[in-house]
Amino acid sequence: MTELVEHGQLFIGGEWTGPLGRDVIEVVSPHTEDVMGRVPHATPADVDRAVDAARRAFDDGPWPRASLAERIEVVTRIKDGIAARHDEIARLISAQNGSPYSWSVLAQALGAMMVWDAAITVARDFSYEEPRDGVLGRILVRREPVGVVAAVVPWNVPQFVAAAKLAPALLAGCSVVLKPSPESPLDAYLLAEIARDAGLPDGVLSVLPADREVSEYLVGHPRIDKVSFTGSVAAGRRVMEVAARHLTRVTLELGGKSAAVVLPDADVEATVAGVVPAAWMNNGQACVAQTRILLPRSRYDEFAEAFAAAAGALVVGDPLDPATQVGPLVARRQQRRSLDYIRIGQEEGAKILTGGGRPQGLEKGWYVEPTLFGDVDNTMRIAREEIFGPVICLLPYGDEAEAVRIANDSEYGLSGSVWTADTAHGVDIARRVRTGTYSVNTFSLDMLGPFGGYKNSGLGREFGPEGFGEYFEHKMIHLPAGWEA
Repeated sequence: MTELVEHGQLFIGGEWTGPLGRDVIEVVSPHTEDVMGRVPHATPADVDRAVDAARRAFDDGPWPRASLAERIEVVTRIKDGIAARHDEIARLISAQNGSPYSWSVLAQALGAMMVWDAAITVARDFSYEEPRDGVLGRILVRREPVGVVAAVVPWNVPQFVAAAKLAPALLAGCSVVLKPSPESPLDAYLLAEIARDAGLPDGVLSVLPADREVSEYLVGHPRIDKVSFTGSVAAGRRVMEVAARHLTRVTLELGGKSAAVVLPDADVEATVAGVVPAAWMNNGQACVAQTRILLPRSRYDEFAEAFAAAAGALVVGDPLDPATQVGPLVARRQQRRSLDYIRIGQEEGAKILTGGGRPQGLEKGWYVEPTLFGDVDNTMRIAREEIFGPVICLLPYGDEAEAVRIANDSEYGLSGSVWTADTAHGVDIARRVRTGTYSVNTFSLDMLGPFGGYKNSGLGREFGPEGFGEYFEHKMIHLPAGWEA
């Protein structure tokens, strides 16, 4: 994509309207380093307008009072609109983020569509009212929409994460102010168009591209009922601090340093084929990436050689080239971060098995070679800190107990996997590793189950009935004797 994409308006309360400020966000291509898009930078005054519109839509509008079938009908049209424009969405995200096109089609666009579809399935089967026998008589437990939601999404998988927040919020009957990252605002405009065309009522959705300062104003707004945030641990802590001023409810999906545990009986070829895409997905810019690969010392050399060969064979290049497997990082700061960690890893005594710098022939663009470190100790910074780039560590272990200990020895607890010839034994390992999601002999993220993390990886859940329930308040109604709900 070479054409400059420019938008002069903001989407506030379902209408395209001029911004109240003059600042502009320039979107820079991570491949060419040229400006590829411009959008208005929302101001605190624009936030006030969006929150006011959302408040009116929730307090007095038709959306929370519509039947579930009516809300599902509109949300289904949003899902179908994403499906119809999936190639356009994928190409735009690859151009602005650097995600490989093949990955963008599957995860950024069709993956987002699957999130919308799964939320519809959950909403149909959800229990909105439940009569119970109380201690003192019959009670009725209701689940009512939480209200106005601030949804703050990151740049790495913007449509997927937006869907994880918007779909349940809208199906619950909430109104939403969506705040995309300044690195990836362009696809949010496509989503606004799709939502408007789907017939979403006025006021229910606003889209405000902005930086951290305006984001803080949004999450601290006294008329917001819930914040759903995805991003770094540091930013998540700040969101929690700011939201706490008004006791605003928060859901936080934060970072990860997930471990793929390879057991001694694992097949080399199948394990490498499964772990490599899970490690270097989205150029390593994924919170669930399997960035620590734990190998048994008895087979360490065999597995290390196979992983190094596979990583070294990954095709690096233009994210819009269908053959590309690893594209550029989203911004120059991310490139520098990865290169800094590569230097740190060498200084700590880890050995580079492949990669370690900028790819040859790609002097322009924010590229870093797929890099694999061997002989990593879990005390090293490269094993403990989330790099968010194409830098992966191999860690040797002695026995199974040590492997589980290393996997759990992290401030994070978001994802993980185990690779073994004995699936039942793998499930036992899964039960012992303290993470919110886990995979046995595969790597997956299912939108009908809960997604979230232990420890510093987050607070609350997304997806499934557990994630849907985050957008409701619970009310208990005491019933008089003899009255049946």
